[in-house]
Amino acid sequence: MSQSNVYQENELAYGVTFSKKQAVSLGLDWQRVYLDMFDNLGLEKLRLPAYWDEIENKAGEYNWQDLDWQINEASKRDVEIILAIGGRLPRWPECHFPSWAEELSDGQRSGRILQYIRETIERYRDNNNIVAWQIENEPFLSHFGECPELEKRFLDEEIALARNLDDRSIVVTDSGELSVWVPAAQRADIFGTTMYRDTYSKFLERYIHYPITASFFRFKKNIARIFAKPDKWIVIELQAEPWGPKSYQNLNQEERNRTMNLEKFKDIIDFARQTGFREFYLWGVEYWYWEKEINNNPAIWQEAKKLF
Repeated sequence: MSQSNVYQENELAYGVTFSKKQAVSLGLDWQRVYLDMFDNLGLEKLRLPAYWDEIENKAGEYNWQDLDWQINEASKRDVEIILAIGGRLPRWPECHFPSWAEELSDGQRSGRILQYIRETIERYRDNNNIVAWQIENEPFLSHFGECPELEKRFLDEEIALARNLDDRSIVVTDSGELSVWVPAAQRADIFGTTMYRDTYSKFLERYIHYPITASFFRFKKNIARIFAKPDKWIVIELQAEPWGPKSYQNLNQEERNRTMNLEKFKDIIDFARQTGFREFYLWGVEYWYWEKEINNNPAIWQEAKKLF
């Protein structure tokens, strides 16, 4: 493998995605988890979802308290933030619509999403720690999650609105294993792929290990580059938590270990390094903390600390 394809450890950068919703679902003090990411792990890069249903839980009433706090605490520590906005954002059920929006027509709901995006960007565009806006999450993976199919035309409206309001980079993401990347990458300043190795397929009703090598991602990137020219290619979601037939907090340790444990964590970090990407946002910081605090198993948390 050439040096241009595989980078050395000191050339790589790591961050995480943090979801307040996920921390709360695990019974954790989400603010404590959040601060420990910075003050214990030493995190310097963060992807943060601005969930529509939390910000505008009541139609026309915006509640910024929790998101303000998260952005302010990260900014105090000079952490770089990718702020994800849109109806479809990280964590199940993927689409995070407020209940009142469920009754709207598609056109009405699209209009309200655009308004929430406008309000969010206008509120935070003076914050220099926000380095990019992610628009929607894996918008071309419409079969995954409890979501209506996202129209390309509407995605383009969202991106155009963000570009009109602010000149920061636009992140568009796609599945590393299940998508072709080109439509997402053509719309992006920064293209972000997911990267998973061990999952559970509800369709096949069994655990699967993706039979792909690191060279698959290098090849896919080279093909996509023929048709799309984003400024930057990153791994926006690198698997670092279990994926089972139900939420991992409802699985026993043996079942969780089938798709994520310390050895699998080390393995996927090494795998990712060989793919030719240089920047990675790990998926599962809430899980590491939950294992450490609830199950007295700090192994992955301590291992992750070496990356930041």
